[in-house]
Parts: sequence; C-alpha cells; structure tokens
Amino acid sequence: MAKPPPASTTSPSDPPPSTTAKQSHPPGLLDSVASSARSLLAAARRSPVTTLVAAFFLLALFMYGEDVRTIAELSIDDYLYPDADLYNVSGLPPLVLPPPTCDLYRGRWVFDNTSLPAYREKECTFLTAQVTCLANGRPDDTWQYWKWQPNNCSLPTFDARRFMEAMRGKRLMFVGDSLNRNQWESLVCLVQPILSKGRKKVVKRGSLTIFHAKEYRATLEFYWAPFLVESNSDNPKIHSIEHRIIRPERIEGHARYWRDVDYLIFNTYIWWMNTADMKVRRPNSRYWSEHDEVPRIEAYGQVFKTWSDWLDNNLDPARTSVFFMTISPLHISPEKWGNPNGIKCAKETLPYMNYTEPLDLYHDMRMFDLVAKVSRSMKRVPVTLIDITKMSDYRKDAHTSVYSIRQGKLLTRKQKADPDKFADCIHWCLPGVPDVWNQILYTRILLKSWHSSPPPSLPLPPQ
Repeated sequence: MAKPPPASTTSPSDPPPSTTAKQSHPPGLLDSVASSARSLLAAARRSPVTTLVAAFFLLALFMYGEDVRTIAELSIDDYLYPDADLYNVSGLPPLVLPPPTCDLYRGRWVFDNTSLPAYREKECTFLTAQVTCLANGRPDDTWQYWKWQPNNCSLPTFDARRFMEAMRGKRLMFVGDSLNRNQWESLVCLVQPILSKGRKKVVKRGSLTIFHAKEYRATLEFYWAPFLVESNSDNPKIHSIEHRIIRPERIEGHARYWRDVDYLIFNTYIWWMNTADMKVRRPNSRYWSEHDEVPRIEAYGQVFKTWSDWLDNNLDPARTSVFFMTISPLHISPEKWGNPNGIKCAKETLPYMNYTEPLDLYHDMRMFDLVAKVSRSMKRVPVTLIDITKMSDYRKDAHTSVYSIRQGKLLTRKQKADPDKFADCIHWCLPGVPDVWNQILYTRILLKSWHSSPPPSLPLPPQ
C-alpha cells in the first residue's frame, strides 16, 4: 500500500469541522516521545552525526506528529487494551433479511417518531458543521422521522454491533465526492455509540480520512476523488475551481489507496453537472491548459472504462466487495413538486408524497444508465448498484438548505434570508436521508456475508 501523506485530525469536509471529539492518549506515550527528544538533544551536543540524526528526527516528529502518535497509539493498544469481545449475535432477535428478489428501491416514506432518529445530532461529535442543521438554527426537525418502506418487504434495522462484527479486522472505504462524505459521516454516527470512549478516532491524511474503531481493529474511511480519475480538483480542501479538468485515462494516483480494502463504495455525479461538455486533458500533455472539450456522457464513459478496468485488474473478488451509489438528487425546482412560489428547497418541511406521478428533477439519466450497464457487465469483480435516486427524489425537505456553512463559516442572517443564492440543496442534514442509504448498504453487506451459507430468514411483511 502506498505511504499516506501527512496527517491531521480534522474531519473530511471542505470547511473545517465545528467540533472534534477530544481524544485520549495511552499513558506515557507523549512523555516517552519527549524523553526520546531530550536524549537525542543531549547526544547531539557530543557528536555532529548525532546532531544531524536528531535534526531529522525532530523534523519528522514536527511534520508527521499525528502519524507518529496514531501509529504509537494503535501499537500500544495491542498491549494495553483488549479487543472488543466477540459479540454474540445469536443473542439478538433473529436477523431477517429481505429476499434477493425484493426491490428495496421502490416504496414509500413512512413517518416514525418512535424508532427514529437512529442517533442524535448533538451526541455524534464527529459530525461537521456542514450537516448539523439543528445546531445551525433549523427550526423544525421532522425530516429526521421518516423511514423508507419498500413495497414488498422490509429493511432490517441497522444494528451497530452486528455491523461492527462484520467489519472486525476490515476496512470499508467511501470513494467520491462530498455526498459520499455525507454518507461516511452518517455511518460513523451510526456505529460510534457502541465503541468505547477513547477507542475511536478520526485521522485525516490528505485525501484520505480514517475513522478508527480500535477495539474492532476496523476502519471506516473516506477518500476524496470527485471524478474517480485524476483531475485538477483533487485537493480535498481547495477545489472550488471554475474550470474543472479531468484525465480520464489516469486513475492510479487515487486507486493506489483502494488496494487491500474490503468494502469499496463509489460515487460520482454532481461534479459533472456544471457544463454540458467536460474539459479533458490531452494524454501525455504537460499542463492542465492543454485540454479538449468532450461531451459529458462521452467523458463519463471514458472514466468508467478506466475505473472498471482497474477494478478487474487489481482487486481480489474473494476479498473486496464493490458498491456504487447512484444519483443523489438536487432539489432546486419547486414547481416540479407543486410549489411554484417556492425557492429551491428552502422552507420545505415534508417529503413529496405523490407516489403515483414520477418526480422529474432533471437528472441526466444517461449517466445513470451508463453506470448500471457497466455494473452489469462486471463479471470478475461484481459491482452492486445501490439505487438511492428515486427514493431520495421524494426528500425535498431533508437538505441542509440555509442551515449550513459557506467557505467554512455559518451563513449570516442576511445570507439565510437569500436562499435563492445561498441554500444548499445538494447535501443532507444528519441524522437524515444518508442513514437510510447506509441501512440499505448494511443490508447488502449482510446479504453478501451470508450468501454462501444463508441463515434461516423470512421476509418481513410490509408495514
């Protein structure tokens, strides 16, 4: 695996997070590091060679301090703290999985203020300010109380202990844009309540952000790659670029981080929607300015040829399961859901409830169909498509809207009063819709886990 770049402990967001959980360090770790530094400095006074070594040591400690601490903590954990006891999942109510023939993606939203939300916003300190809508002043909270009910079966409730047993000793990684980061934050919040205090930690290393569930020796990760292939927008913090340019034939710069991952969850869509044509850098060119204009769907096809070839040539299907999240909708056309006087998604408090008429939100369904076709064609490394599009189309009420941040700062009262300019109708409040996406992902992972020796299960009746 490639050596990761230097680390920091911020959460994976364009702006800096509003809160970060305070982490405890194993006893004596920092004292040990300080003692080593003092010893080196004392020796340095006696030898020029030692002086040089000491200088390099202190420079590395300064530049990679978080990496040093994280590696040391994880190593010391092996000796000081036991792993989590194997959870006796047989003590839980029987796991009832939907039959493989059930369409999980066609159904309706049902109000449920008894079992939802799955967690409380204020109790998940790993959330970033981009998605903490209540803390950012949203006056209503009803968006949190809707569960997804498929037409002909039911989804199992997300059980964090059962899920973490499936993740024990494994790596799960979301790869893509900020919507996959949105889903990653949701998953972290779903599992973190069962993890011991001081045994969970978020570490950021360039484009890679890692949530360590130390007692399970598991990681839940997010990797920033908004086009999957290499582009001029690959900086995870500075990517507000007017002219986005991709290199559809080059993926290894990102993909080297995907090796040896047990569960890979990809997405890419919203970053393609600024223009009808994409700027594509010419092969073997030296500068980003050397590019051509290519129709969007043609460039998208080139990217997925590169992506699918890499999966086939580099992944072991016996180890790695691959998923792809479909289009997450943008709600900016209120006339489409019968509110001609509305402004984007602002002040929407209820889902769209007309299930008899399709809600056309101007998705580029050519891209949806292309991903579906590529996924079906993957034989050596199967790709499971998770179709969140239609179910999420109904959720005009659940976006962050004006209760979010812009350029790292909460919107001012004046900005909130101008939703036409400032409402974010792309990202989702948490808890919220991405929790349901993870509930489906959870179901698909468990279905895969039990595929070879399925447990006795019957479909739940629709509720």
